[in-house]
Amino acid sequence: MIKEGVFLGKRYEILGRIGSGGMADVYKGKDHKLNRFVAIKVLKSDYRSDETFIKKFLSEAQAAAGLMHPNVVNVYDVGQDRGLYYMVMELVEGITLKDYIEKKGKLSAKETISIAIQMVTGIQAAHNCHIIHRDIKPQNIIISKEGKVKVTDFGIARATTSTQTISTSVMGSVHYTSPEQARGGIVDEKSDLYSAGITMYEMITGHVPFDGDSTVTVALKHLQEEIKSPAEEVPDIPYSLECIIMKCTQKNPAMRYQSCDELLQDLKHSLVDPEGDFVVLGGRRRSDRTVVMSPEEVERLQRERGYDEDDEYDEDYDDEDDEYDDDYDDEDDEYDDDYDDEDDEDERDRRSSGRGKKKDVNPDTKKIMRILMIVAGVVIALLILFLVGNAVGIFKGSGNATVTQSEKVKVPDVRGMTVEEATKELKKYDLGIDVVDKKPSNEYKKNQIMSQSPGKGEKVKRHSTVEVVLSTGEEAKSTKVPSVIGQDESDAEAAIKAANLVVVKGDPQYSDSVEEGKVISVEPDEGTEVDEGSEVTIVVSLGSQPATVPSIEGKSQSEAESALAAAGLQGSASEEYSDSVAAGIVISQGTASGKQVSKGATVSYVVSKGPKLKVTTVPNILSSNKTTAEKLLQQAGLTAEYLGEDYSDDYPKGQVFYQSVSAGTQVEEGTSIQYMVSKGPQPSDPSGEDGTE
Repeated sequence: MIKEGVFLGKRYEILGRIGSGGMADVYKGKDHKLNRFVAIKVLKSDYRSDETFIKKFLSEAQAAAGLMHPNVVNVYDVGQDRGLYYMVMELVEGITLKDYIEKKGKLSAKETISIAIQMVTGIQAAHNCHIIHRDIKPQNIIISKEGKVKVTDFGIARATTSTQTISTSVMGSVHYTSPEQARGGIVDEKSDLYSAGITMYEMITGHVPFDGDSTVTVALKHLQEEIKSPAEEVPDIPYSLECIIMKCTQKNPAMRYQSCDELLQDLKHSLVDPEGDFVVLGGRRRSDRTVVMSPEEVERLQRERGYDEDDEYDEDYDDEDDEYDDDYDDEDDEYDDDYDDEDDEDERDRRSSGRGKKKDVNPDTKKIMRILMIVAGVVIALLILFLVGNAVGIFKGSGNATVTQSEKVKVPDVRGMTVEEATKELKKYDLGIDVVDKKPSNEYKKNQIMSQSPGKGEKVKRHSTVEVVLSTGEEAKSTKVPSVIGQDESDAEAAIKAANLVVVKGDPQYSDSVEEGKVISVEPDEGTEVDEGSEVTIVVSLGSQPATVPSIEGKSQSEAESALAAAGLQGSASEEYSDSVAAGIVISQGTASGKQVSKGATVSYVVSKGPKLKVTTVPNILSSNKTTAEKLLQQAGLTAEYLGEDYSDDYPKGQVFYQSVSAGTQVEEGTSIQYMVSKGPQPSDPSGEDGTE
């Protein structure tokens, strides 16, 4: 253990130990060059003598230092000082995913998916930089107090597995190791995805799928035993999440997701369609085309091969041995891939039917049922339409065929009619007529209506009056359509009437370039020569089209911001603690979804900070004896972790001379506080090294 106040690399001050793992101790430190707090991981003495490991550790840590991502615990520096090998990393205040699972027992499906998305995003960032983690597990996933999920231990994980120096002190890793990694085969990106699948399995069930008394026992289970579906323990697990976990944890790497991007797409899809059947289980054929067989095709193939359920385990087990044989030829490989496709599709159907999904319904029956439901829906709709129409008199034969009890009606086209004909036509719509003028026309005969206002198709209130202009039958003078685009509606109407033309209003339209109330377009075009008394249609702007507020509740903050931006809106986030909503997920939004607002408007929303942690104050146990120290920690709601005895020049034998967290510090209840008891002054030893054990 390194004493407080010791400097590493003449730059990093040790402030106190905050954790310990199988390969390294973690200290809180301060970077005096950049004036920031950091986490410093110092390798334990067991690894300082392994030159191969040290070389790997330094090179891989340097590679990890080039990886900067929000979902990765970033590595700032790596080096050695006085025989100590250390890595300087981003200091994340939070809790490991392992501790979080142990605290909650198991996580909800929504929380599991949300954490998995951030975890896989971090893994993807590493893969994009050609870095394979090789030790993905809940212990290496940290959830910050702000709810951000971060992947850590890139350098140590890869260095350790590369040199095959896993000891019993890091036994936890074997519970998440991929089959190819357990048998010493080639490890690639798909190995990390297998470990991510095991981690998701533990999140949703509360435990790992395989356990044993030794690393060898657990490794053999990864090689030989099939993982049970999490649905057997968590019956209400969404079907899509069950399939995602099962696909991640396939023995054969070719049957898993081929990249983090594929996995992320299905995880995000699962958030919006939890029970969807979109996860494709099975490997890829040599043509790179995914083949999904129907249940009927599977049954037919089984009958042709004489396959039954009693043979399933033996054949499947034999296939696994073949899959991991490096010497199998291409022909066998192709056969095994085809067989695995069928077996996985069959297994997928059995799991689906076992969870009550309607997978055993004949496709023809499903089509017939669907058609019958459509027909029934049409009949019900027609019946409702008839009842409504009958109630308002549509089917009473009164001749008023198009008049309803609605507030407005569309104006018919009466141009070319006489006043008598137009009066009868307009009466059908409960509209009146008023002759306001007579003008020459080259198109309409004498006493025919040459123009009308409102124009054809315009909606007006019932019992309104339509003003018409009659033709005198004389030759009309020509005039030009005035320039009115961009003018106020009233000014445009005045200019058109001054040119002896009739104004017809078209349907208003939204426009981002023309402000509300001004003319967007005119028909005929400006400057066109027309007869006096002709109709000119103008379209007036409604201003910018309003934006519809999307639903962002239940989304992550980044997804919420993306949805608002896509709708042309801005977001304003605040945070609150929540016992029911996972950290980083939107709890509520200030403006209801579906509401129309101006583009560019700000929508406020609240993001969960997760459950509010109960904190307690660390007592001072220095100078206490072992019994008293543990009693004081217990009374404070903390966990005492005895590290043993060591020499101390400052404390008599039997007194506590070290506690991992300083007295007076506020920590979460249940936090483990490490302490050591003095063995008295250390005998003089000229070979001792200052500052280390």
